[in-house]
Amino acid sequence: MGRVAIIGDVGGHPDQLRQALTWLGVTEAGLPPDLTVIQVGDLVDRGPDSAGVLDIVTKLLTERQWIQLAGNHETQYLPGETVFWREPLADAAVTRLREWWADGRLRVAEAVRTAEGEELLVTHAGLTLASWQRLGGPPSATEAAESLNERPDLIWEWGESGRDGRAGPLWAESGAALHEPWMAYPGVVPFGQIHGHSTVVRFTDRTWRCAGRIRHRTTVDWHARHVRVRVGGRVFIGVDPGHGRTGAAEWWPLVLDDARVTEQSPR
Repeated sequence: MGRVAIIGDVGGHPDQLRQALTWLGVTEAGLPPDLTVIQVGDLVDRGPDSAGVLDIVTKLLTERQWIQLAGNHETQYLPGETVFWREPLADAAVTRLREWWADGRLRVAEAVRTAEGEELLVTHAGLTLASWQRLGGPPSATEAAESLNERPDLIWEWGESGRDGRAGPLWAESGAALHEPWMAYPGVVPFGQIHGHSTVVRFTDRTWRCAGRIRHRTTVDWHARHVRVRVGGRVFIGVDPGHGRTGAAEWWPLVLDDARVTEQSPR
């Protein structure tokens, strides 16, 4: 057991990533021995230096304590996919991402067990009810993570749009696609979740982007830029800080004390 930190979308801002690492106690010598970091994907695009972000992560990926998840902005560069971003990465960066995917350093999901014994599924965008059902309804976050890491075909899907409840865990939007269907689910919500990709609020002006029912079940840490939505007795936590082109003025990784990852495979 130790600290598990989840870092939200970085979006091409190496300075923002360095700030988070310093805050967590990471030095040139590496990660503190009690710390495991999960980064939820979208390392690249939007910001000024995606290659610089990949340089930082390349060094950290030599340690088992760094777990790198794939976001939709990474997977657009994988073989057979269509690049959608208007400012594509250089060939060297694309090669690096493909190597990470091929050797398993770039994963789809992870599961975390908290000090209270609760399991949380960590993905880029969140596992929708429809995607969970397509996986066969795994009863635990660990089993869900195992299934997602074994079935990458599901991650490419995004329905008609990211707001479609059929969207996969790299594309699902907060609110309509992720939260609303789970809130309407008549059964027991099997586990909580942590995700990046999108949020039900706008941090810049502290306004809402969701229906009233979600709003009434949501608490926001405006400084850390964490959003917690109560869903059927569980909590779904959004950690996308929304850096955009310029980077967030203030944000922090989510830190879970006395926690451990449960799905990490050897490498």
